[in-house]
Amino acid sequence: MKAINLRVGTASAIGSMPHRQVDAAVAVAMAACADLPAAPSLPARDPREGMVAQGAWGLRGVDIGTDGALRIVGALDPTDPFGGEPTLEGPAFAGLRAFLEVSRHRTAAIKLQLTGPVTLGLALIEAGADPDLAFATARAAVAARARTMLSTALRIAPLAPQVAFVDEPSLVALSRPDFPLATDDALDLVSSALAAVEPFAVTGLHCCGDTDWRLALATGPQIVSLPIGPTISDHAGALGVHLDRGGWVAWGAVPTSRPVGDSSDRLWRALSDTWCDLVQRGCDALRLREQALVTPECGLAMHDPVQAEHILALTVDLAERVRRQSFGVRLSVGA
Repeated sequence: MKAINLRVGTASAIGSMPHRQVDAAVAVAMAACADLPAAPSLPARDPREGMVAQGAWGLRGVDIGTDGALRIVGALDPTDPFGGEPTLEGPAFAGLRAFLEVSRHRTAAIKLQLTGPVTLGLALIEAGADPDLAFATARAAVAARARTMLSTALRIAPLAPQVAFVDEPSLVALSRPDFPLATDDALDLVSSALAAVEPFAVTGLHCCGDTDWRLALATGPQIVSLPIGPTISDHAGALGVHLDRGGWVAWGAVPTSRPVGDSSDRLWRALSDTWCDLVQRGCDALRLREQALVTPECGLAMHDPVQAEHILALTVDLAERVRRQSFGVRLSVGA
């Protein structure tokens, strides 16, 4: 397991950006969150760079249209999902390739992300695949993609420590009665993806909606990425255990689905209130701050470039507030 060597209050992003020019997106990603820039995906430039299309890119038996839609055109094969090693070539990974090239001489950490097996499996089912075959293929495909992506990053940017998030938005539906997978099986799929990441990178798990974080944390990520919301304090026990074990939280503290205003004041109050609630329910106040990243709650592909840069600026401002308050709390407790 890789050590989490990040500054208190590091700012980062979820990944997707609205730009249509690869170089512009990479430049913003690098400059906006300099401590931990996130490799951008650019679905506005090419829909095949969307999360689901990226996850399925190169799969045997799957056709991906120019609109990013999946279609089953042949047999899926979980024993050899790509017919060899998966590739990062083609339109689905243009942003990633450019990001890695710019990171070639970087010595500070970089953040990568890949589509999780639950989300990919559900997309294959929606495209027409048998559920058992879809999830088995997704498990093998995500593990293979993780090895290829992270080993490629290590080859191109060998001095840049990697933080890699498995992106699982479908976990919001985990408790629904019509979910086509048993809870334990879904968690096992996520755990298998994190295990594939672990030899190369600090492991993260991102879900941009409300889920059972107790179950999500049971999959074993070193960093859990979650949006600020009214139900977070209900999971104080699980978050406290995660923090006590040295885990970090990437707080999705800047909304991406509603106006955010011109300053970070209101966002800071919301984050502070969330932490106060968690402390009252048993979480350690210093760990909450010292083991914290700050991010937008989700990707920025649905915004325009000016809005995206504003959201990232608010993220960085919040991260600086976290850093300052962490120092103050440390002094107050005599640490």
